[in-house]
Amino acid sequence: MKEAAIRITRLLQELDGDRELSSLMYREIMLTRLRTVLPFDAACCTSVDPVTLLTTGAMTEQGIEAIHGNLLDNEYLDDDYNKFTDLAQAPVAAGSLWEATAGQPMRSRRYREVLHQAGFGDELRAVLKVGNACWGFLTLFRQRGGGYFQPEEITLISDAGPLIASQLKAKALSRMRGSGLEQPLEEGILVLNEQLVPVSLNSGGKYWLDKLRLTERQAPQSLPGPIRSVSLRALAEGKTPDRSFPGAKLCVPVETGQFLTLTASKLEGPSGLVQLAVSFTATKASELLPLITEAYGLTEREKEIVDQLSKGKSTKELAQYLHISAYTVQDHLKSIFTKAGVSSRRELIWLLYSQYHSN
Repeated sequence: MKEAAIRITRLLQELDGDRELSSLMYREIMLTRLRTVLPFDAACCTSVDPVTLLTTGAMTEQGIEAIHGNLLDNEYLDDDYNKFTDLAQAPVAAGSLWEATAGQPMRSRRYREVLHQAGFGDELRAVLKVGNACWGFLTLFRQRGGGYFQPEEITLISDAGPLIASQLKAKALSRMRGSGLEQPLEEGILVLNEQLVPVSLNSGGKYWLDKLRLTERQAPQSLPGPIRSVSLRALAEGKTPDRSFPGAKLCVPVETGQFLTLTASKLEGPSGLVQLAVSFTATKASELLPLITEAYGLTEREKEIVDQLSKGKSTKELAQYLHISAYTVQDHLKSIFTKAGVSSRRELIWLLYSQYHSN
C-alpha cells in the first residue's frame, strides 16, 4: 500500500502545474488517475464553499447522477453515518459506510433508501481539506459483490485528500480574480415547492436554472446542486439543532470568472403550503470576503481584523475595538500580510476588494 500511496501522490502532483484545466476537468482526470490505483465502480467529486459547506458544483460519474439529488437530501436534512459535515470535524477526514456501521450498512438510511436500491454495497467518503478549510467532498462507490473498502484504502484516500483540496482551492481562488471585462450578470427568481420542483420563475431564473444544469451536465429536469443545496439549507433551518453553519446563501463561480449569489428563503402560506424562493444576484465584493479570507488561511481573529480594516479602522481603533494592545494588532497584521503576500494595508484592501472583483 506504500507503493500505491507514492503512485497516487505522483499522479496527482503531475496535474498541479496545469492551470488550463477547469475545476470540472481537473476532477474528471483526477478520478481517472485514482482508479488506476484504487478500484471503484462510480464516483462523485463536489466542490464546496468552505464557509457554508454548500455545494458549488458536482462532477458525477455514470450511475450517480440519477441518485445525486437523494444523496444531497440525505446530507442536508437527515441524521446518518459519515455525514460530510461530521467528517469535516473528525480527526480522520475519510471513512467507509461499511466501517462506520460495523458491517451493517442497513443501519444507514442513505444505504437503505438510496445506495442499496442503486446496486451499491459500500461507499468511501472523504472531505477535501487544506488546513481546517474544506474545499470539496469526494465519494467513491463499490457495487454489491465488489468488496468493501479496506482500512488501508481509506487511509490512502485520506492522505491524498489535501493534494486534491489544494487544487480545488487554487482553482476557486483563480476564478475570483476579476478581469475587469465582465458584463453585468442577469438577476432572477425561482420558486420551488417543498419537494424542490420548480413551480414558477422569471426569465433570469430560467436562465440560471438552464445555465447551472449545463455546467453540471445534467438532464433537463434535474435541479442543479447549488440550487438544491441552498434550498435544502433553507428547509433545514429550524428543523435541526445544528446552528454552526451560516444561512441559506451561496456564492457560485460562473463561466465569465464572476460570482453569482444564490439565496434561498422559505415561504409559508396560510394553508400551510411551503415554498422556497431562490434569488440569483451578482455577488458583491463584501460577500466574497469570507471566501477569500478562508482561502488565505486566516484565523478567526485575523478575519475579524480584516473586516474592521475594510471599515477604515486605525491600529488604535482596532486595539480598542478588540480589547488588545496596539502591538498585538501589529503582530496580527504582519501575519495577515504574510499569508496574503502583501506588505501594507493599502495592498491588502486592493487585493481583497479590487483584484478579486471587477466592480
